Amino acid sequence: MRITVFGATGGVGSRVVTEALSRGHQVRAVSRDPGKVRGLPAEVMVLAGDATDAEQIRYAVAGSDLVISATRPGSGNEHELSKVAAALLEALADSDIRLLVVGGAGSLTVPGTGAILTDQPGFPAELMPIASACNDQLAVFENSGTAVDWAYLSPSAVLEPGERTGSYRLGAHELISDDQGDSAISMEDLAVVLLDEAERPKHHRTRFTAGY
Repeated sequence: MRITVFGATGGVGSRVVTEALSRGHQVRAVSRDPGKVRGLPAEVMVLAGDATDAEQIRYAVAGSDLVISATRPGSGNEHELSKVAAALLEALADSDIRLLVVGGAGSLTVPGTGAILTDQPGFPAELMPIASACNDQLAVFENSGTAVDWAYLSPSAVLEPGERTGSYRLGAHELISDDQGDSAISMEDLAVVLLDEAERPKHHRTRFTAGY
């Protein structure tokens, strides 16, 4: 499979690249400034492209079977997530390229409350800008009415570097938690989820979640 990754040097994106290569896929990474891309395996093709520009996306993903977007803008630029979502949908509208998007957990419903995670008392104020931006990002997809075959993956509440276990549980719109009420998944296993979905598609034009 020919896979193009946006955000390939980030926490999740770099692990997606590693997982995809380990499964024998061809990987292309897109960056605004390819000259600053460091640390990717030599077999990864690096192309220039702005993920907020549909024309540049269209050029960068030409010939791909799948696009994975794992972009995370820096502080103060969280609003770019919605722009990237809209640009990706526009760029892929006339193609058969599938789209998988790494989103946020903030819009997931907390079990037993009926309310989403960002509306819970005590939700960290420092996380609200990126969490709200992810909620807006999801809304772009859900309201698009597009023919693009997209799927939006919301991770668990805690997403950190860790171990690749290859084990996880899937859900739809409710936060996945263990018996102690903890909601977590490693970045390594989130990459496994994405590549499993890439190889054996189960979710089409919808959001899904994963956790332990």
